[in-house]
Amino acid sequence: MSISEIIKSIPKDFTFGTATSSYQIEGSAFGGCGESHWDSFARQRHATYLNQNGSIACNHFDHWKEDLDLIRAAGFSAYRFSFSWPRILPDGKKAVNSSGIDFYDRLIDGLLERDILPFATLYHWDLPQTLAEIGGWTNTETSDWFGSYAELVMKYFGNRLHSIATVNEPWCVSWLSHYIGEHAPGKKNFAAAVRSMHIILKAHGKACTAIRAMGHKNIGIVLNKQYMMPQVNAELDISACNLSDEIHNLWFDEAIFNGKYPRETLKLFNKHMPKNFDSDLEEISQRLDWIGINYYTRSLVRASEEEKTLGFKTVNGQLEKTDMGWEVFPEGLSFLIKRLSKEYSGSLPIYITENGMANKDEIINGRVKDDKRIEYFELHLKELKTLIDAGYPLRGYFTWSLLDNFEWAFGYSKRFGLVYVDFDNQERLPKASYHAFAKALLS
Repeated sequence: MSISEIIKSIPKDFTFGTATSSYQIEGSAFGGCGESHWDSFARQRHATYLNQNGSIACNHFDHWKEDLDLIRAAGFSAYRFSFSWPRILPDGKKAVNSSGIDFYDRLIDGLLERDILPFATLYHWDLPQTLAEIGGWTNTETSDWFGSYAELVMKYFGNRLHSIATVNEPWCVSWLSHYIGEHAPGKKNFAAAVRSMHIILKAHGKACTAIRAMGHKNIGIVLNKQYMMPQVNAELDISACNLSDEIHNLWFDEAIFNGKYPRETLKLFNKHMPKNFDSDLEEISQRLDWIGINYYTRSLVRASEEEKTLGFKTVNGQLEKTDMGWEVFPEGLSFLIKRLSKEYSGSLPIYITENGMANKDEIINGRVKDDKRIEYFELHLKELKTLIDAGYPLRGYFTWSLLDNFEWAFGYSKRFGLVYVDFDNQERLPKASYHAFAKALLS
């Protein structure tokens, strides 16, 4: 089935949108934005591709009108964006940057003028450098500052936001960034990773409390989920796979929905957890209005004696891969949504808040023919339709991403966008995938 055929078969009240994040597109060099730990991380040798950073990115700070027009012209009814904490509070705490407030005022008003629903995220990884210098997500005080930041955002913008997510992908904020070390701050420290796995959820809880106190009634969090499979159907690999699943997926599900942590992982983590962490779990597990799921790929897991701390490694499989080296496995989306709804979230509305692929896109004769990306979307939308038809409470789907952008440690070497960006002159060129969605959504 084509994108058009699938979308036409989905209920009319289903939300189709597209997504970006602040550091990846805005340009942190503009508008008095403070430094984030991604700026300092990118200065470390070999931390990012060619030591590239997000100081210019897509210069969305100046091109926001053009970018919002692209969203409207494609027929999307919603836009998922993130606020930049250091753009609003360069010191992370109290000193408000009026240029940052003005920028988001213009952006949100621009969305509303174009009849596009603002789906906002408080934190998509650009932690103020001032807070990074005092421990960042290993410092419990950061969660308190995050709660204050959430209250400030609600004060200025809350009555114009359709929904607000507290944190994007807490696993990436904590494990990927503090144990694997691929993202800022680039730590490879088990104790730091464990602390951050709890503190980022404590920050989520603090933000929920602040947002709810300001009267907002559409609060969620966005989790990145990965389908875990044992490399070999043998006892050691199955056990390793279960532990990997707990760390990546169930750690967050159990805390958010059940107010506890999974047993095996907690046994492994316990001695490094913050003192009295149990007392935070009630706030962490307070009621949500929706849950967001980002899905891209699967992981194959095998037991490994070389990995002394965890006892497992992830390995490459044989399926077709995207330009990120990620396997295309749409079936994993169905498994994860079914498990989430049946075992944790029940009838709570679920949004697919990111789904997409990096592709080696080129402009040929003035066009970008990204057929592989179209096929990727078709495969995942087909899974989505099956889930909707089966009665699962899916309410929306957001493509990642509107624009080619700064792809974190990969710099500008990977392209996820529906729109091709020439990073030398900031020209935008909609790709074939953009036109496929426009045809489906506008006809």
